[in-house]
This record gives sequence, C-alpha cells and structure tokens, in this order.
Amino acid sequence: MSTRLIKIAALYLLVGVAMGIVMGIRQQFALAPVHAHVNLLGWVSLAIIGVVYRIYPEAAQTRLAHIHFWGHNVGLPVFMLGLALIFSGHAEFHPLVNVGATVVFLSVVAFVANVWRALQPAASAGAATAAAGIAAMGVAKARAATANVAAR
Repeated sequence: MSTRLIKIAALYLLVGVAMGIVMGIRQQFALAPVHAHVNLLGWVSLAIIGVVYRIYPEAAQTRLAHIHFWGHNVGLPVFMLGLALIFSGHAEFHPLVNVGATVVFLSVVAFVANVWRALQPAASAGAATAAAGIAAMGVAKARAATANVAAR
C-alpha cells in the first residue's frame, strides 16, 4: 500500500505543479484554493502517509488502512472537482464539495485511528530496543576501527 500511496502522491504533485504554472502564466488565480488542496491533501498528505506505512508495514495491512486508502482516493478527486467548479462560477456544485470533503475527512479519521492503534507503546518499545541494538553495534564497530587505526 505504501508504494501505491507514494505513486498517487507523485501524480498529485504533477497536477499541483501544472496548475500553479498555468495559473501563473495566465495570471488567473481563481483556482488557487484547488491548487493548495491538491498539493496538501494529495501530494503532501498521501506521501507522508505512504512513508508512515513503509515504516510501519503492519499498519498498512489493517481494515482501517484500506478504508483510508479508498476514501481518500475516491473523495479527493470529487472534492477537487467540486471546488474547481465552484471557483469557476458554478455554485450549484457545492454539494459535490460537501460529499468529497466529508469522505476525505472520514478517511483521515480512519488513518488517525489506525496510527493510534498500530503504534501502541509495546510496538514502540520493540522499535526502541531494535534501534538501541543497532546503535550499540555501530559504537562497537567504531571502537574497533579506532583501535585498528591506533595500533598502526
């Protein structure tokens, strides 16, 4: 799942950058809120979530992770389309924004709940123990290298 999220995030980056360039060239910034949402909810949020799931792969295997993935990736395009239509003068599409934004919000709630459930203190203690072990091995190697240099 982490790979899919990061790839989708990269597509949102491409869309967000393209929007920014087109708005700048035309000097028309009516869609700036859409541009900001695409970059933050699409590129930044999904990339960070992808990295979280890469670091904690067990969290990516849960039902909450799948709810978040599908909710975010179905709700965000609906939200952005509705927002673009509203800022283009079509106020009648406000319900589209409401539906898309609500789906994205609920999917983010699922992500947060998933993170809180997956990162319990017991899991953190295991990670801390592993990190301490790795650090200790690094110190031992550094001491051995220093002793070899001093012996020459």
